[in-house]
Formats: sequence, structure tokens, C-alpha cells
Amino acid sequence: MKIAIIGASYLQLPLVLKAREMGHEVLSFAWEEGAVTKEYSNKFFPISVVEKDKILNVCINEEIDGITTIATDVAVPTIAYVAEKMHIIGNSPKSAYLSTNKYAMREVFQTYGLLCPAFKKITLENGCPINRGKLSYPIIVKPCDRSGSLGVTKVFNNYELNIAIDNALSVSLCKEVVVEEFIDGKFEVSVECITWLGEHHIITVTDKETSGYPNFVELAHHQPSMLPNDIISIIKEETIKGLNALEIEYGASHAEFLITEQGAVYVVEIGARMGGDFIGAELVKLSTGYDFLRGVINLSLGIFEPPNYSIRCYSGVLFYSELTKNLLPYIESAQDYPEIVMAELTSEKLCTLSKSADRSGYLIYQSGGRFNVTD
Repeated sequence: MKIAIIGASYLQLPLVLKAREMGHEVLSFAWEEGAVTKEYSNKFFPISVVEKDKILNVCINEEIDGITTIATDVAVPTIAYVAEKMHIIGNSPKSAYLSTNKYAMREVFQTYGLLCPAFKKITLENGCPINRGKLSYPIIVKPCDRSGSLGVTKVFNNYELNIAIDNALSVSLCKEVVVEEFIDGKFEVSVECITWLGEHHIITVTDKETSGYPNFVELAHHQPSMLPNDIISIIKEETIKGLNALEIEYGASHAEFLITEQGAVYVVEIGARMGGDFIGAELVKLSTGYDFLRGVINLSLGIFEPPNYSIRCYSGVLFYSELTKNLLPYIESAQDYPEIVMAELTSEKLCTLSKSADRSGYLIYQSGGRFNVTD
């Protein structure tokens, strides 16, 4: 069968490789610069992932059977648009908008009774930000339509707010920013899920570690979550409620939550796609045995089987950065640690962390417990 994969960076590479392994013909779409999947795809089209009609025309001419992506929000509206026009599996354009615009998402969460931070939208009018709101400091500033911690900042005063807004607006495609109440979360988790015909199958809950103030870049993910069962139950209930609010009927999803010291569960956002950072592509299979990539590909082609869990292990990814220099010897000597299944140094430089792309390496583990490293 013939499948279109929107996006061609290293994030989409596992999906392309899995589709080829399954015997499908793969068409990739993205700007040519940085198109890692180009050489692994049957056909590559140097078209921006947001150019819906150009991609649609190619997909019609190529007579694709399915369309999907992983780990990026920018491609989601295009996938919904093409799927609707070609009458193939996909969420509606409305659902795609709700799940990729953080302000619209917050509004619908509020309407459906999910606990979420107070928020305001900021737009760019005549070159100047307007409607900064009157939220009490500290607050979080983020672009309405980006992921990977890009443009996200915690601020404490008006001076920092102006800088953070300008930064978020500069990376926002729609030139909109949301400012929201800072929730002092003791724990942060994500929920990995796959949906077919509006029925949501929660696969696992993932614990997250971040760099904290000011940019909250992810430093590690671990499956399964170590939170108490009663909190996990609330997280799963809120995930189902959020997916319904966003009208997600098909495909993978990645929901993020903050849990306070008092046990309050705040929804941060829900993406209508598999989580990045190896969460869906690697960790799910290592911790549960379920091949999430295969499931997403099959679903896009109209084939669905509920997830089957064949193992119960711990898995995780730890990222090398200026804040986690202690990981270097583990990455360099990964062969000496049976728990480490994959490790790589992606850069010789250690950058100040402001976004996920600033990280310089990683290690992925599978074991009978959490893989802990010491200074």
C-alpha cells in the first residue's frame, strides 16, 4: 500500500523505516534542507508541510492509501485536510485545529470541565503585541502552534514578559501566543494513546523530567509512571475527557499533565500525534511490547487491532546536555551496560538549553527498574 508521511526530519525517520519494513511505498513531504528521511523514502517531495493544496494534489495523483506523521504538531492540519478531501482515515480539520492551537485547546478544555491553567491569548497587531492580560506572576509564555519546548518561557515580571512574548511570536506560524498561569507541578507526565472510531486505548503513562525554569526542556522520560494508582486513574479519566473534547477519533495522541503537591491534575496540552523524544517510537515497545509505530501505520491505512501488551518492563530515555553532563561516560561506554539499548552523541557542543534541539545526545534503556545514573 502507499502511505504519505508528512515531515522528513529525524523525528519521522522511525515511522518511514517501519513503513518500509512493512512493505509499504512511502512518500515523504518536507523542505529538502534537513530532510533526513529523503534517502529512505520511495519518493520525496520538497514541499513545505503546511502547503496543504500542493500536498493534496500530489497525494491525489499518487493515489495514496493513507497519510500520517509522528512527533510534530505542524503537520497535523495538513493531514486532516488531505484525509478529508480524499476520504481516507484521519481526524477532521476542526479537530486538527483544536489539537494544534493551544489557545483554542484551552478554551475547549475549559468548556468540557478539564482542570487547566488560567490563560490569555496575545496576537500581533500592527507589529505590536496586544492583550497581554493581567495574570499574576510567574506565568508561562508559549507560541500557540509549536512543540518541542520551542518559544516556551517562564517569566516573573513585565520586562521578562515583553522579551518572552517577542520570542514566542517570532517562532509562531500563526503569530499568536498564549500566556498562562504557572502551575507548580511536583510531577509531570504524558499519556500515550491510540484511538479508532472514537474509542480511546490508553497504552501507558510516562514520567517526565525537565530542565525547569526558564524553558522547561525535557531531560528524561520513563515508562511506566511511578505515580500512585489513584492519581493514574484520574490522569487516564482526564485524558479520555480531553480527547473527546478535541474530537479526536483516529490515530495516536500524546497528552501532557502536571500534578501538584496536593494531587490536583492539570492538563497542559494534548497532541493528536505520537509523542516525540523516542516516547512512542521506542519506549512504548520496550516497556509494553506493543509496536506503536506499526499500529499508527496500520490505522492510517484503515487496519486496526487493539494494542496487545506482551511484556512489562521499565524503559526510558535520558538526554545529554549541559545540565546532565554525568551521562557522558554512560553514552560513551554504552556497550558496558546491558540496560542501555541505544545511545548516541548528536553534537560535540553543549548548548544553553532553550529548546529540545539544544540537547547533545541521549541514551535509551530497558530494565527491570528505573535506570539511574549518579554524578
